[in-house]
Amino acid sequence: MHEMKEDINKTLEVLRNGGIIVYPTETIWGIGCDATNEKAVSRIYAMKQRSDTKSMLVLIHNEALLSSYVEQVPDVAWDLLEAATDPLTIIYPGAKNLAKNLISEDLTIGIRVTTDLFCSELLSRFRKPIVSTSANTSGTRAPGNFSEIEDVILTQADYVVQWRQEDMTRSKPSSIIKLGLGGEFSILR
Repeated sequence: MHEMKEDINKTLEVLRNGGIIVYPTETIWGIGCDATNEKAVSRIYAMKQRSDTKSMLVLIHNEALLSSYVEQVPDVAWDLLEAATDPLTIIYPGAKNLAKNLISEDLTIGIRVTTDLFCSELLSRFRKPIVSTSANTSGTRAPGNFSEIEDVILTQADYVVQWRQEDMTRSKPSSIIKLGLGGEFSILR
């Protein structure tokens, strides 16, 4: 546990200074930053070599925070979150209080309530959502574990989390469901 605490303290320092982290989540290893910091978000798009019209999702640690970042949470979202047994990213309409370059042109944002121990602790102390996008450059395969992350990503990050680097479990991305205000939804992954 001590190792994780130390790692979280270092990670927090980087996030608070507008830096970029590479970190483990309950799905795949991600690149992250303060989701309210436009400059930091731009750096991640540059690292991934992708245009910022492709939005990235954000992580929060508590579903009660949804209303801070979504104008109106569709009722069906609560049912989906309650029923989910695997990691679930929901794309919500009416994003707010996040970096403008993070929000899609249609004003939607993908949000996942994390179940990961490290991420939950980090987010509860950071008290802001963080960006979570797979730790790879655009067009390459998402890393199944830490050993598969490209050097180009690791060298551009301000901090690479030590926690779980040795974990060789193959992880996979979350399911993605897009919701509309009228309760309509589509399954994207």
